[in-house]
Amino acid sequence: MVYFITPLQFVPGGLTTIGVVVHYLVPALPTGVTVFILNIPLFIVSGRRFGFRFIARTVAATAVLSLFIDVLETLCAKNGWAYSGEEAILGAVFGGVLLGIGTGLVFVSGATTGGVDIMAKLLRLRFPHVSVGKLVLVCDFAVILLAGAVYKSIVSILYSVVIVFLMSLATDYLISGRSHSKMLMILTKYPKEVTADIMELTGRGVTLVEAYGGYTGEAKQMLMCVVRTPEVVTIRKIVARYDEQPFIIITDSAEVWGEGFKSHKDTL
Repeated sequence: MVYFITPLQFVPGGLTTIGVVVHYLVPALPTGVTVFILNIPLFIVSGRRFGFRFIARTVAATAVLSLFIDVLETLCAKNGWAYSGEEAILGAVFGGVLLGIGTGLVFVSGATTGGVDIMAKLLRLRFPHVSVGKLVLVCDFAVILLAGAVYKSIVSILYSVVIVFLMSLATDYLISGRSHSKMLMILTKYPKEVTADIMELTGRGVTLVEAYGGYTGEAKQMLMCVVRTPEVVTIRKIVARYDEQPFIIITDSAEVWGEGFKSHKDTL
């Protein structure tokens, strides 16, 4: 944020952006202090909904973020440490990805950095099918437009949209991509043998689903199995051992709760 984004007058969205804008308009007000003060009402609201443990972590994360923003801004201003390359797009790309990684790590630890992160968690209670990264993306656009109006720069708005989009992707990858799984639906002439080998060699469970051929009306058993991505090759080799012409569908499963994957209780 301090090295790439602020010197180029880009904005990452959220209350941090408002803090940057306030500091731009009133240099005497430090960015970090402003961000922390703006977060206090959200701390109160989210504390009632998510409990003391969550709010304690969030306050700590926001306090550390605010402190480091102010300290690093001072050091950068004093020593000239800031991105000075001619390619502004590089500043937007690296700034967005690094911010997304940081935000994702905070989410994974069971906290947020305040601002729209808290708003996103509150909105996800209402829209659980929408990822955290996409909710943050939606919340950020209004703030970006505000900052662009202050900077009086369409270019700043456009680059900021790139930053927020990359932040969203990186955040979602840290939250869901680390444990990315695949769901396999398998039709084979040897369902019993394949099922037994999958459970024995991979330790994964298999669900047998009654199926019927739409053209032939023939009754079949479809095997449904969810595995980690590296295990897909093992499953395919098991099937090929018995059947030269199986029918296999492989789809992405961004989030899986249950035995062998994430705990359903711990993720609520």
